[in-house]
Amino acid sequence: MDLSNVKIQTERLLLVPVTMEFKESMFREFQEPITLFMYPKPAEKIEETEDFIKEATLELITGTDLTMAITKSGEFLGCAGLHNLQSETPELGIWIKQSAHGHKYGQEAVAALKKWADENIEYKYLSYPVVEQNIASRKIAESLGGKVMKEYDKVTLSGRTYHMVEYWVCPACTTHPVVG
Repeated sequence: MDLSNVKIQTERLLLVPVTMEFKESMFREFQEPITLFMYPKPAEKIEETEDFIKEATLELITGTDLTMAITKSGEFLGCAGLHNLQSETPELGIWIKQSAHGHKYGQEAVAALKKWADENIEYKYLSYPVVEQNIASRKIAESLGGKVMKEYDKVTLSGRTYHMVEYWVCPACTTHPVVG
């Protein structure tokens, strides 16, 4: 299933497939402290960002992953993804640029991805792995009814070891707003 034309509209956001149009913004914004609690490390050269976009585009066309740029009124805010779509347990992921933190854009984008998954694929649960101390990301998972089902340690590409909590978000889970 070719996903390269998927667009997801929310109340405030538009999620569109990542393209080279976003490469400068992605390269500039996907740095410390954004990547602190993430598995990937920041790109050292813009060519690394271009390679990521090329791979994400191929995955969109083959239907294995849905990697989206999060925009608001044309402004790039970050990326959100639904990965391993052929599995029974696709994985959610998100990052929002530093200047856009605190507006619940991440929660809105991930809720939109879950809604898309509910309407377009069959799955047992959505996996949402989060570094234990990343409270903002944990609130996103919990807002979707996610429950911690696994814990483990993981070494990131930057060489950091983190204790992970893996939320499972089921198809029948109801969403509710997180306060605070």
